[in-house]
Amino acid sequence: MTALSEYHRLEASGLWRASPEDQRSEVIVSIGDATLVISDMQDRALAHWSLAAVDRANPGETPAIYHPDGDPGETLELAENEEQMVEAIEKLRAAIERRRPHPGRLRLVMFLASVLAVAGLAVFWLPDAAKNHAVSVVPEVKRTEIGEGLFGHIQRVTGPACRDAGGREALARLARRLPGTGGAGHLAVMRGGVKDAVALPGGTILINRSLVEDFEDPDVVAGYIIAERLRTQLHDPLNDLLEHAGLWATITLLTTGDLGEETLTAYAEHLLTDERPELDEEVLLKGFETWQVRSTPYAYARDISGETTLALIEADPYAAASPEPVLSDANWLRLQGICGS
Repeated sequence: MTALSEYHRLEASGLWRASPEDQRSEVIVSIGDATLVISDMQDRALAHWSLAAVDRANPGETPAIYHPDGDPGETLELAENEEQMVEAIEKLRAAIERRRPHPGRLRLVMFLASVLAVAGLAVFWLPDAAKNHAVSVVPEVKRTEIGEGLFGHIQRVTGPACRDAGGREALARLARRLPGTGGAGHLAVMRGGVKDAVALPGGTILINRSLVEDFEDPDVVAGYIIAERLRTQLHDPLNDLLEHAGLWATITLLTTGDLGEETLTAYAEHLLTDERPELDEEVLLKGFETWQVRSTPYAYARDISGETTLALIEADPYAAASPEPVLSDANWLRLQGICGS
């Protein structure tokens, strides 16, 4: 390093000793290129201290006492009246210190960066990663168990599902006519609380009684079931549950295989009040074609004027055909009476 140019010609007198056993002697101190030069009164160099290795024994005190780093026995004392030299040495030491590597500071920065990275992962990556992992590894048996537990909590709000024997048999026939990807699943008609239809983990679909009591055509309730089947393909019910429940519930499911009662209660209340995700009309029409059901009755059930569901009416895949009936007239009448009087 080259010393600051403004100090190249700076000199001062001081007291120097080579070791604790030696007497102090008066010397001349000057600043050279990268060194502090200590000379006797005849201008003979006695010592050269590297500026990068100059240490102060008494910071902030006077007279200022310096020594080479690692050798406190050799000292240089500068009196109070040599303030300019002391200031110059301190400036040089500060400049050198700023340029010196700071492993401890680097370690601290790296540690803080690591902490921030871990915190970032915990906040932004871990919840989705844990949820996606849980959705991928939870077996159908456990999904069904979770769905049954959730159904129990829903019935505390809505009351029990309708259970007329003839109607239940007709409902089972309807489920077989409109199977999901995992099979027929389970359909349940609710007296209230459920808006239209809603799917639970495990394949159960809850249906509001109005869909079987207020319409003459079984294709209406079939349309709502088809729409819910399609939603489960696009929005996994277990994924929706875990997204609402949060990271801790997901971790609990992964580690214990269960979801707490509070989690199921909270999600049951949410599910009964939450709006169902909208489906693209092309997706709906493809579903009606796949399950061989007319889309027009469903379209008019959603909007009696047909204005907002015109595409489902005009592009009905069975507008000019007669697909297999959703239910026979007898079974439809039985289903309409599932809730009794």
